[in-house]
Amino acid sequence: MLKANDLALHSWIEIAADSDFPIQNLPFGIFKTAERDPRVGVAIGKYILDLCVVAQHNMFELIDLDPNVFHRRYLNEFIALGKPIWRAVRNRVSELLRNDNEEIISSDLIRECLVEQYKAQMLLPVKVPNYTDFYSSIEHATNVGTMFRGPDNALLPNWKHIPIGYHGRASSIVVSGTNIHRPKGQTKDQDAEAPAFGPCKQLDFELEVAFITGRETELGQIINPNEADDYIFGLVLFNDWSARDIQAWEYVPLGPFLAKSFGSSVSPWVVTLDALEPFRIKGPEQDLRPLPYLEFAGNHHYDINLEVLLHPEGGQENSITRSNYKYMYWNMNQQLAHQSSNGCNVQVGDMYASGTISGPDRGSYGSMLELTWGGTQPITLPDGTQRRFLHDHDTIIMRGYGNHDGVRIGFGEVRAEILPAV
Repeated sequence: MLKANDLALHSWIEIAADSDFPIQNLPFGIFKTAERDPRVGVAIGKYILDLCVVAQHNMFELIDLDPNVFHRRYLNEFIALGKPIWRAVRNRVSELLRNDNEEIISSDLIRECLVEQYKAQMLLPVKVPNYTDFYSSIEHATNVGTMFRGPDNALLPNWKHIPIGYHGRASSIVVSGTNIHRPKGQTKDQDAEAPAFGPCKQLDFELEVAFITGRETELGQIINPNEADDYIFGLVLFNDWSARDIQAWEYVPLGPFLAKSFGSSVSPWVVTLDALEPFRIKGPEQDLRPLPYLEFAGNHHYDINLEVLLHPEGGQENSITRSNYKYMYWNMNQQLAHQSSNGCNVQVGDMYASGTISGPDRGSYGSMLELTWGGTQPITLPDGTQRRFLHDHDTIIMRGYGNHDGVRIGFGEVRAEILPAV
């Protein structure tokens, strides 16, 4: 079924060894150019395979789908066709790109089918009907809890029993390359008698991975963790920007609100769950046995290397943290099972962010809040400047990839520059 994952496959397209997009990946996205309106593409090396053109030339004729599904502004309609169709299309694309297949390369089609990535504008891959942000890294939760409540009360009593989450703002999720204005809001200094309104002074990033659902449920239907894979289309990198000082004042008693809703950034290519199959691993031991509705069998964590780089205005990119998706305490199957456990219905294109992903040491923390320990231990960049939190015109870049037997499956990147408040 997953013949597109065959490590022995090679493409007739020359692909660099460090490319995120070998023939074993084939992530889906939405792109446009000066000559092409928005449509579905697949990343391969430095190119995009235009599935709209491929379909127009009847190269998917053995798959039961309307070829117009690839001539859309979002992936939702294609995703809604279901896992058998996703797999069939990915397998067919793999077949067309194999070095022993001449269906495209031996014809004039090659000029129509391939677009160089640098010539394309990537768009938000899905129309997001609903967005949930979880809080599922035990290292991150422990760090934040220690800062605010001390080490003896770092984790709240419910944390190891339930995947904590909240419903976020779907409308402000934007694609990589969309710059983010520093938000304004109410803040209150410790020694101030009253709050003030103005630009955020403690702007932060949060290193996350998000999964996208590809199958709907009816209101009242519950998803079991062991069947959750059938509901997940793929994953993207996710930067959940956070205004720490605004959040500190507003979050009691109902949690994050304006401190989060001003923007979240996602990578444009959706890496399918199928492509990530080689990176499945056993996750951290859950030392309190979950309730039965959260119990699962098999491996549902993923070994995906993650990195955050800070690019100051006029300077160089600086790697400030390296982490891994495998550190998650609650896996995505448990997250989705919990989301539906009260009968909440799931929709195609829903986005579920992992929550900040932190590892066991300072070099693997997933936010400035942790890297600078609440601003008390600033980080020094190679140019000598320091950061407690993010400055205007800083650009944050996140990258991620897995590596299995020499084959690298990557996500590309998600980047955005912080613009001054308006």
